[in-house]
This record gives sequence, C-alpha cells and structure tokens, in this order.
Amino acid sequence: MGTNDHLVTTIEQLETLYGEKNPNSIVKEIDHINDSYRKLIEKAPFVTVATSGPEGLDCSPKGDAPGFVHVLDDKTLAIPDRPGNNRLDGFRNIVRDPRIALLFLIPGIGETLRVNGRASISINPELMQSFAVNGKLPRCVLIVHIESIYFHCSKAIVRSKLWDPATQVDRKSLPSTGTIIAELSHGKLGGEKYDREAPEKIKAQLY
Repeated sequence: MGTNDHLVTTIEQLETLYGEKNPNSIVKEIDHINDSYRKLIEKAPFVTVATSGPEGLDCSPKGDAPGFVHVLDDKTLAIPDRPGNNRLDGFRNIVRDPRIALLFLIPGIGETLRVNGRASISINPELMQSFAVNGKLPRCVLIVHIESIYFHCSKAIVRSKLWDPATQVDRKSLPSTGTIIAELSHGKLGGEKYDREAPEKIKAQLY
C-alpha cells in the first residue's frame, strides 16, 4: 500500500473521521493568562518555539531554570535568547512573519501548555537586564503577544512514558555528537576531540 492511498484531503473528511470536539477542549482555550496557566508557565524549565517564514518552518528548544519565561502581563510573555548556534532560523522567520506557537513542558507533569500568538524581538536594555545571569545578558528577548492559550491533558506524556526513569535511554547507545558531526562533514569537523571538549565548552557557553 502506497503512502498516497486513502488520504484525507478535505475538512469534511477530517471532521467525519474524528467526530465532535470534546467540550473540555473548548472551555480550556482562552485569550489570556489566568492564575492556573501562570503557575504552569512559572514552573516550566523548557519550551519549544515554532515559527514560519519564507524558507519554511522552524521548531527550536529553549530551556533554563523554571520561571525563565517571564509573564509581563496577562497577554504577554518574554523569553530570553541565550548563546546558541547563531543559525537564527526562528528569528529570521519572526522578522518576516510574526506568527508563533509555544509548547511548555514541566518535568514529572503530564499536562503541557500551548500558546499561539505573534512575536517580536526586543533589545530593550531594561528588559534585557531583567534576564541577566551571572552578569551576562541574553542576546535579545522574544516578546510573545498571546492570542490563545490552552493546556493539553496528559495522554501523550502517559503513552510515551516520557518522565518514567525506567524508559531513559543510555546516551552511549546512540552516536555521540562528535560522531554525527564528523559523519555529516565527512570528517572535517567533530570527532573524538569534539566529544572530549564539549562538556566544558557547554558549561562555559551556557550564558
């Protein structure tokens, strides 16, 4: 059977396939941060950031100590951008298409929190200073203006056993970062030296 067989190609087919929306999925979507959603955001040390632009889509991870995403008001979030690979895929998208989606994860918690809205990039000195760590400022701050926010139930996390220690994968069972880079660069980059130096480099470049 080919992958192009029996495709769902219309909204009518899709709605027939799934039926009516669960009433809970409607009531939990709002256009602002309430007290419960604020508490989830303040406990989250990890968020994925999805954007769209002329070159395509991007979904990037952002992580720091819980509460690193600041709630500026009930319609606005601020996310610091720490040192990274300088690809700037998401930021290039935002400059040209401000639409953005976030997914917050909290270790040990089944529910996830989603945000849809529009983003801008700020280098406001006062705002940047509010995110300083050990005297180091972020490169910029991502401002997210919320259009909708809602949480997902825990089914996906339960099915995946994401937080179950028994399912954790031994890092040594997978190719190392240096090995992957060496393979992709045909030996010009990466390798054993990269793997040896990576832990100290990561620590030195966190902020």
